[in-house]
Amino acid sequence: MKYLDEYRDGAAAERLVAAIARTMTRPWTIMEVCGGQTHAIVKYGIDRLLPRDLELVHGPGCPVCVTPLATIDRAHAIASRPEVVFCSFGDMLRVPGSRGDLLQLKSRGGDVRVVYSPLDAVNLAASNPAREVVFFAIGFETTAPANATAIWTARRRGLTNFSVLVAHVLVPPAMEAVLAAPENRVQGFLGPGHVCTVVGCDDYAAIARRRNVPIVITGFEPLDLLDGVLRTVRRLEAGRAEVEIQYARAVRAAGNRSSQAMIDEVFEVCDRNWRGVGLIPNSGYRLRAAYRDFDAETRFDVAGIETRESSVCISGEILKGNKKPRDCPEFGRGCTPHNPLGATMVSSEGACAAYFAYGRHLDAMPIGVDAASTDVARESVR
Repeated sequence: MKYLDEYRDGAAAERLVAAIARTMTRPWTIMEVCGGQTHAIVKYGIDRLLPRDLELVHGPGCPVCVTPLATIDRAHAIASRPEVVFCSFGDMLRVPGSRGDLLQLKSRGGDVRVVYSPLDAVNLAASNPAREVVFFAIGFETTAPANATAIWTARRRGLTNFSVLVAHVLVPPAMEAVLAAPENRVQGFLGPGHVCTVVGCDDYAAIARRRNVPIVITGFEPLDLLDGVLRTVRRLEAGRAEVEIQYARAVRAAGNRSSQAMIDEVFEVCDRNWRGVGLIPNSGYRLRAAYRDFDAETRFDVAGIETRESSVCISGEILKGNKKPRDCPEFGRGCTPHNPLGATMVSSEGACAAYFAYGRHLDAMPIGVDAASTDVARESVR
């Protein structure tokens, strides 16, 4: 980013915190949807700057975390086959399955490789025609265009030894599931900036109208987040259930039409299971019939795998916004990045990973400050 310091200015943060405090007349609960936002909130102590009556809760915005255990186990079953080169982004290698993780499988001789682009896996398949190359296609709508492009390219190049294990999930249905839950406390959202650069805001506007909640599409720097909170509080106080784009330097209301066209060419919407949440209708992508030959799950016949979920991990409640990582008795004790019980502890966007990385397992500093205590804002953001 060219102007990074301007989005981390302590004095500007202090002014935004004071404006939030002045605007509030009652308690509010706001959910940040994206895991990248969660990490920024915890890293910079944003939740500790806000008035005590304003709570930020963490949403299901980490695609690694919500990938169901059955899919992780299918990935392990495929990757353990001697003819397979299994390609993945690095943040999937430590995610625990029923019987270990991909990194452990690699240490036992599995050909598991970290790639930086799905096209790397396509090129690997082209240069290794005697091997089956499988790419682990996970993510929200943000990564779907690149993954779709890789599949489209493999088909165009006539590669019969390339396939994908698809685990794409969609954000709007997950937000609907949060709002529909009987225990829901969320009254407004900080919307996912990166997702909306691809898909735009139409689905979010529909949620705002249907569920009577404001949604502010927000960026990832400290001032983005504080500005997003202020805009959300203003709408809550005014009773205005609408969508606003705070992250205007990256997001357009219509999104990226070329990316949307590539997604629609390769994928279609389907029901999808979310780890810790359950089945959410119309919340994922699968390959269209014309591209079904590239489906690794069908090619390797791994649909009937039994799973063993941890009985003590509460990541599902964290992903739904019902609990925080420190509510888990195992957080920082029986569950650490070196010995994770769930994906939220090892994913680069997981809430538990954020709390652990920035020391929330070491201290007992309360969340929220008195409205007049704004000096902490300047120092924390610095």
